[in-house]
Amino acid sequence: MHKNTLAFVIVAAIGGFVVGFWLANSINRSAVTSGAATGNASNTAQPTTSSPNELSAEEIRAKIADADENPTNYTFQKQLGISLYRYAATSMDVDLLSEAVRILSRADALQSKDFDVLVALGNAHFDIGFAKKDGVSFQTAREIYSKALLVKPGDADVVTDLGLTYFLQEPPAYDKAAAELQKVSDSNPRHERSLQFLVQVYLKLGKTAEAERTFAKLKSINPSNTAIPELTSLIASQTGPQK
Repeated sequence: MHKNTLAFVIVAAIGGFVVGFWLANSINRSAVTSGAATGNASNTAQPTTSSPNELSAEEIRAKIADADENPTNYTFQKQLGISLYRYAATSMDVDLLSEAVRILSRADALQSKDFDVLVALGNAHFDIGFAKKDGVSFQTAREIYSKALLVKPGDADVVTDLGLTYFLQEPPAYDKAAAELQKVSDSNPRHERSLQFLVQVYLKLGKTAEAERTFAKLKSINPSNTAIPELTSLIASQTGPQK
């Protein structure tokens, strides 16, 4: 990834709109130890300000062992898999992400059309791809996101994440990323996160006029969007200072 893009991804993470490790919801100790998970597993949700309590390796292994001993218990596989994914993402633990993938894959095999399971499983592969610069993991994430979109067609966050797999893979496929992100913008014109990355993609494609128009749209939707300063800098580096 170009160093300017990487720098922006890191800043974007702090601003709260990049997927992957940096964006997973905080999850408390009881969620993993009980195997409970609530809400959508999407890693596109905004992070909370709290940090997860530390879990011992023994506690985590014990819950994973419970899941392995009850492989046909769909509810347990789903709840623990989603909770484990969120905890692994917040703690940036790639090995634990792999365990989440294994448990979520088992849940998906038991019931193949659960949107939350599919999104969490896609997110886990996405995060592994991001951490390891692994194109195969990004491809797997795309395939799983596509299955999730069969359950909830046009889900803006999932389509955005699918587009970002093209944006963040090595080498990037900016044209494909633009196509997916533009789908979101067309169907959900006020979806800020897709617009933020669409600006970047257009700049990478050398489409500065489209980047500027998309940026203007973003600013009109939310002048306080935390990505605006960095996007302003990126545009200025190619087109000159923004007025």
